[in-house]
This record gives sequence, C-alpha cells and structure tokens, in this order.
Amino acid sequence: MFSNLSRHSVAQTLWIFSLIAALGGCGGADKAPGESGKPGGPGGPGGPGGGGGPPPAEVEFITVDHTDVARTIELPGRLRAIRVAQVRARVEGIVEKRLYVEGTDVNAGAPLFQIDARTLAVNVDAAKAAVARARADAFLAEQTLERVQNLFKESQVSKQELDQATARQQQTAADVAAAQAVRARAEIDLNYATVTAPISGHVGRALVTEGALVGKGEATSMATIEQLDPIWVDLSQSSRDFLRLRETVQSQTHRPNDTAAHLMLETGREYQHTGKFLFTDLIVDPNTGSVGLHAEFPNPSRALLPGQFVTVRLAVAFADNAIVVPQRAVQASTQGQFVLVVGAENKVISQPVKTGGLSGTNWIIAEGLKGGEKVIVDGIQKARPGSVVNPVPAPSQGLPANGTGKEH
Repeated sequence: MFSNLSRHSVAQTLWIFSLIAALGGCGGADKAPGESGKPGGPGGPGGPGGGGGPPPAEVEFITVDHTDVARTIELPGRLRAIRVAQVRARVEGIVEKRLYVEGTDVNAGAPLFQIDARTLAVNVDAAKAAVARARADAFLAEQTLERVQNLFKESQVSKQELDQATARQQQTAADVAAAQAVRARAEIDLNYATVTAPISGHVGRALVTEGALVGKGEATSMATIEQLDPIWVDLSQSSRDFLRLRETVQSQTHRPNDTAAHLMLETGREYQHTGKFLFTDLIVDPNTGSVGLHAEFPNPSRALLPGQFVTVRLAVAFADNAIVVPQRAVQASTQGQFVLVVGAENKVISQPVKTGGLSGTNWIIAEGLKGGEKVIVDGIQKARPGSVVNPVPAPSQGLPANGTGKEH
C-alpha cells in the first residue's frame, strides 16, 4: 500500500513539472523574433527599438559681422503736456449745462459750459439805458453851450456862465463814455456766460456739475485742457554725465550730430514715432545735482498720456566697424561676461566677451568676437558648453544698420 502511494505522488510531481515547462515554452513562442531581451541586443537597452537618448536641442543663432552703429544711452523720463490750460468761470452764476463730451479733443473757442445768463442780460439792458440817458444829457448840454456862446458874443452873459456851460458839456460827454464802458463790460460778462476752450487740446472730466454756483468771489476751475500733440518728455541727468555726453557729441566731427530720440514704453515696446532732442536747462538743480533735458515726440493718436514713465534712447556717438549682439545673448558669471557660440560639429562653446556700451537694444562687443561666429540668441537655456545642438538661423537678427535697435 505504501509503495502504491509513493508511486502516485511521484507521478503527480512529474505532471506538475511538465505543465510548468509547457507554459514556459508557450511564453517563449509568443515573443517576436529578435526580442531576446539580452542587453545590447535588438530589444535590449540601448538598441534601436529601445528609444535611446533625446535628439539635440534646437537653438537659434545669428552670424555676427562688423557694422557701423550709433552708441546710445537710455534716460528715464516722464511725459508732460506741451501746454496746459485751466478752464475757469469768469462770471458768477449757476451752471446750466455741460456742452462737451469728457475725454475728447476740442478746438480753441469751442463752448464747454453754459452759465445762467439772465441776470447778465439784464445788466446789459440796464447799461444800454444808462448810455441813452447820458447821450440825452450830453445833447442838452451841447445845445445849451451853443446858446450861451451866441449870447456871450453879444455880451448878454458873463464869462462865468460861458465857462459853466462849457464844463457841463464836457461832463456829459464823459458820462456818455463811462456809460458806454459799463455797457461794454456788461456785454463781455454776458459772453462769459458761455465758457469756451482757451486752447485746442484734450479736455478732461468736468470739475463742476449742472446746478453748481461758480465764480462767487473767485474764478472757479471747471475743467483742464492739455495739448498732447506734440508731447514733451522731461528727462534729467547728473551734471557729470551731462558734461561727458556733451563732450562726446561735440567730438563726433566726422558725422552730423544725431538729435533723434527713440522712446521706450513701460511695456518694453518702442514707440512708433521718432522724436527730437530739444534743449537743456542752463543751471544745475542744487537739490539733485542734475541737469534737465527735454525731448519732443509727435502724438497724433494720443497713445502717450501725461504722467506716464518712459525711457528715451539718445544716440551720443558712433562706433565704426563694430560687432553687436542682442542683449539677451550676453550672459554673466563670476568669471565675467560670455556668449554661447556654435562651434565645430555643432558643439556649444562658451566664449568670454567684453561689452563696450549699448547700441539700442544691442550690446557693442569690444573684445571676444572677430566676426563670423554663430552666436546663440534663443534657446540659450537648453544649450550647455560641450553639448551638441541643432542650430537654426534666427528669423530676424534685430540688428539694424543704424544701431538703434528699432523694430519695424
């Protein structure tokens, strides 16, 4: 009995091993040909089907070359209207109506407010009546003087009576002139009931509303008009830097002085219109030690508003046969400034450089580049010295011939 049980257990064990072997054979048969799973094999790590390392990073480059550019400086400034006028009430009265749309442009002489003119019109009528009465008195005095003069010739009146008649005639003539002046003043006040724009420009919100009493003891401010085209930019520079700037500009004898000014908005975008440098204050501010500068820019679309902070770029000198690169291409480290250059076999090289001032949005390279190098300008964060990259030319080098960095 024991021997029969042992034979049965051995047979069951052999059957289990046979089943495992069969299953293993089926698994191997399901593998695709060539997928052995061995390292280095077709299906192993590093093989063609295993998705090896990532492709080289794509970067954009420019090929630098020598060119003549303007050396520029940038000064912070604030926009200011070229003319500002306060619209004020010149007569006393109640505001009946606002006659303009707030925030629009108006011409000089355009009506802005209407003040109740009934009292002023009555004053004009009273002045006209006073003139008529004065003229009647003057007429009577003139007739009296003529009769006295005739009687005096016949020695029928004294010299004293003649003098009195003459004085009366002159007095009534003066009364007529005074009454006419009062009438003229009343008519002027009546005209002031319609408040008009003193200058052409942009008129802001109304400072008074309908029903307000204005002109009571003072010239009430009713609105403000600002002339915005053209518009000024107030700049300042230290007296030391200003002297250096003037000496540099005066030393450029081989070229005409470029007084054109370029304006950079707070968003970093360059204003589409070019301005001009106007003048400098003749004295230094004792509180700040700075010299005031001014530039003027056209503002036909009213895109520039007083009070905005801007940056003005001025050309102060010229650099001949210089190499320039965009500011974003120049990096800095503890060892100094450098640019990334695409070298042989598309390997990235860190090239130390020294900058020699700005030319618009570009750096002037004083040392480090000879011309012809492929300087990386975009994708710098993906490029590492010694790594292989996929260089493509930048769509726009952004290096205009005038060196001002203006983008069209």
